[in-house]
Amino acid sequence: MNTLLEVRDAAVSYTLAGGRRLAAVDGVSFSLGEGEILGLVGESGCGKTSLGRAILGLVRLVSGQVLWEGRRIDALRRREFRALRDSMQFVFQDPHASFDPRMTIAESTSEPLRALAAGIDESGRAARVESALAEVGLDRELGARYPHQLSGGQLQRVGIARALVVAPRFMVCDEPMSALDVSVQGQIVNLLARIRRERRLACLFISHNLAVVARLSERILVMYRGRIVESAATEALVRSPRHPYTRLLLDSVPEPVPAAARKLLWAVRESPASPASVGGCPFSARCAKAEARCLDSAPSLRPLGDGRLVACHRADEWPGGLAPAPVP
Repeated sequence: MNTLLEVRDAAVSYTLAGGRRLAAVDGVSFSLGEGEILGLVGESGCGKTSLGRAILGLVRLVSGQVLWEGRRIDALRRREFRALRDSMQFVFQDPHASFDPRMTIAESTSEPLRALAAGIDESGRAARVESALAEVGLDRELGARYPHQLSGGQLQRVGIARALVVAPRFMVCDEPMSALDVSVQGQIVNLLARIRRERRLACLFISHNLAVVARLSERILVMYRGRIVESAATEALVRSPRHPYTRLLLDSVPEPVPAAARKLLWAVRESPASPASVGGCPFSARCAKAEARCLDSAPSLRPLGDGRLVACHRADEWPGGLAPAPVP
């Protein structure tokens, strides 16, 4: 598989009130192949969205690099990056907030063509819009409607169509189902899986829901406080997680039978230390497996075989993966 995108030691930070700096992304590295769906999972505030935006040049890196087909693109000027926009698109989290309420669905969907494909005339744009809407399962009649006249699921399909209309090779999907009902979420997952098969479209799929990510992705990155703490093939990661935070995310997935539900906070101590006082592993204040060395030094992201990377001092102690929480 040819490498399409590579991220090297990416770091993103923001200036807060009083001049303090918040490190949203801290030294993240990974690569993405053509046609591959890579999941990025972690709880809210861990830096997932900042990383996705930095890849597409919407947020500046403070250090590190982003390479597209071997060419460094993070330092490009806005005009230079514009030439890549039709190859790299973004699907936003909130479908209701990502559309201009004064524009019809057809007008919004054709905006990328107006901006990035000046050689296509009005009839050509209309045909591309109609085709994109049909691809995501929407009737062309919906093109005359306004965003408030569509359901959340329909509007998220339009968001996907808007990204697809310029025929990108890579797409960042930022929590595209968090604002949707569970039944609609399944439809969107199936839609993205089909589009990926038909178009060979590479995708970075961002979510806090590990169950959703596992249904769609071939590999998964687990992110905590701006850092990758585990990376593995989806089946291996779900079957045998080697980082306590990954185990916590798996335990937080609701069970079909409520009586068999696992304890959500299996990995959380009753009286955790203040995160600000922790100088070692970022997760040590919450981890039931933490030892003295976890408080003293931060573990590096190291290989454990079979392509898995884990940032945990004790990962070698669980070769078969961390066991699930006991049933209460």
